[in-house]
Amino acid sequence: MKDNLLIVWTNGDIEVANKFPLLYSSVILEREYWKSAHLMLWGPSILLTKNNLQIQEQLKKIQNTGVKMSACIVCVEDYDAASILKELNIEIIHTGELLTHALKDNTWSVMTI
Repeated sequence: MKDNLLIVWTNGDIEVANKFPLLYSSVILEREYWKSAHLMLWGPSILLTKNNLQIQEQLKKIQNTGVKMSACIVCVEDYDAASILKELNIEIIHTGELLTHALKDNTWSVMTI
């Protein structure tokens, strides 16, 4: 049974961010849609997060619900965003490993935005 959700957020558009990955992530655990959830920042979503205080505040609120977060180490370095993401307690990793694991594991669903 697929009880875990990995959301791969790659889009840098603020309207897309607010209307889907951030909105959905903020309610999925408290409403018990999933047993666990992970929001992965990859590409332009990292730049959006770096430059937008509102997005940063939303991510903190989402983390408080129990959603785990990580960001692509290569992208973080490209966008010079490490200090901000560390302040937000977003784990900076080789995201390809987690994505590949989730794609191969029958207990995970993966969605990409």
